[in-house]
Amino acid sequence: MEQNLVIYNTLNRRKEPFKPVHAPNVGMYVCGPTVYGDPHLGHARPAITFDVVFRYLKHLGYKVRYVRNITDVGHLEHDADEGDDKIAKKARLEQLEPMEIAQHYTNRYHAAMEALNVLPPSIEPHATGHIIEQQQLVSQILANGFAYESNGSVYFDIEKYNKQYHYGILSGRNLDDVINASRELDGVGEKHNQVDFALWKKAQPEHIMRWPSPWSDGFPGWHCECTAMGRKYLGDHFDIHGGGMDLVFPHHECEIAQAVASQGDQMVRYWMHNNMITINGQKMGKSLNNFITLEEFFTGSHATLEQAYSPMTIRFFILSAHYRGTVDFSNEALKASQKGMERLLSAIADMERIAPAKTSDAAVHESIAGLRQKCYDAMNDDFQTPVVISHLFEGCRLINLCLDHKAQVDAADLQELQETMRLFTFDLLGLRDEKGSSSDAREEAFGKVVDMVLDLRAKAKAAKDWATSDQIRDALSAAGFEVKDTKDGVTWKLNK
Repeated sequence: MEQNLVIYNTLNRRKEPFKPVHAPNVGMYVCGPTVYGDPHLGHARPAITFDVVFRYLKHLGYKVRYVRNITDVGHLEHDADEGDDKIAKKARLEQLEPMEIAQHYTNRYHAAMEALNVLPPSIEPHATGHIIEQQQLVSQILANGFAYESNGSVYFDIEKYNKQYHYGILSGRNLDDVINASRELDGVGEKHNQVDFALWKKAQPEHIMRWPSPWSDGFPGWHCECTAMGRKYLGDHFDIHGGGMDLVFPHHECEIAQAVASQGDQMVRYWMHNNMITINGQKMGKSLNNFITLEEFFTGSHATLEQAYSPMTIRFFILSAHYRGTVDFSNEALKASQKGMERLLSAIADMERIAPAKTSDAAVHESIAGLRQKCYDAMNDDFQTPVVISHLFEGCRLINLCLDHKAQVDAADLQELQETMRLFTFDLLGLRDEKGSSSDAREEAFGKVVDMVLDLRAKAKAAKDWATSDQIRDALSAAGFEVKDTKDGVTWKLNK
């Protein structure tokens, strides 16, 4: 399908036309979770963001290989050189094997992603399953002179790299000043400069997770896994590398340096980053008592939550903001998203009850005819999902006008409206009707019962039994149903 898609490239800080390296094949790599705790809100945004990218690229006809890694070497936090191995630490506390911890939380992550209707990636490699590839990467960087060994560990030589290339191209940082400021620390510790980062770390005796290497028994540095696995599954040059904005520096900056140092040029064409999430205007953190796991959202069990919020409410709220904009979670915002999503899904369900007319009103025809392309235009403009949602609400307005017999739509326009609403709501934005999708037969039976009750009311009216007719109408109203008598018959809907 021919569409002029443009993507904001973090590397160049501008929107660029999407031109795959090996079209129609597309390679996409997204940094996945570190599995030493329950999946939380911070995991949801990149997963949903790149799920939409994945869905849309496939819809356009590309053959997408989507790689999302699992980091199961637990030292890999922002302090990649000196940080504790969090998986090993939890394993010692709970007297389990580290891989039991990693598998447990990987399973939890997968369950949360399924609840959020995030499609599984094409390949989901684990860091521990690619130690050899990471060692090969380190060896290449050493052979090209951009790394050095020190006491069994291997470090990337940023000063040497910076003379030939530029370290800081993604984040826009000038590290010359940082390197110069660190000279007084030369000779202290294992590093030539404090800004150098670890490619391989010699394991201390108490370190559980370790592997043999030409340099020592140890473990790879945090940044190695994505470079090594991206290259293994997507080649030396691929299209999209994504993740949260917090990964721009140092993680993705170091990935670029590793790729260039090992193969001589850039590996990734488009760098995409979703923005951060705050809760009531504050950064999410356990010390602030606003660290909320996805399960706590789904069950409403966290003290700051006024109610449970369904997975689709979370997904709808995330998509209501552009992926590069900030998202602030609050009870008020989530409740508004819940209402908005229910309005959208109810309108789509109500389309089945529209009786097509012989001809459409001119204004209705014009609106429906342009709706699909408006949604495409929004998606093609760097995945503007909130604009897509606004256009879908315009579709809701048209649906309600037709249901209220304030506008007419013919069969062809009605089919176009149905297809457009379902395509962008379900297939591309990835929303689903949580109440109906798990029990379609029950929902169908529910509708038949309501229709049967309304048929009894119609018979009562025909017999001029006004008391019974009014009694049925009032009972349905008390139960939450809105019943309307029109010149063409009776319509009803459930007010949620």
